[in-house]
Amino acid sequence: MPDNGGVSDVRHVLVLPDRDAAEAVAEALGERFALDEEPRLLRDALAGEDDAEDAQWLVVLADEQQRLDPRELDEFAGEWDGWREEP
Repeated sequence: MPDNGGVSDVRHVLVLPDRDAAEAVAEALGERFALDEEPRLLRDALAGEDDAEDAQWLVVLADEQQRLDPRELDEFAGEWDGWREEP
């Protein structure tokens, strides 16, 4: 189990290329990993203006019990042309 330095609020962030992909990933994550709470979708404010074609979306997963394997999440994100940010 990873050491989180005593921090109990562990979150994983998957970065997706657009809102449609992020919505599909959020739904698929819940099914595949039996999540306790729904992932949150956030627009990446650093990606540019709201109507930018290259905007990115973040799918945020709470993992306070550290049940989610980062390698599995990396593989999952790759299946959707996205990636996972380190918590």
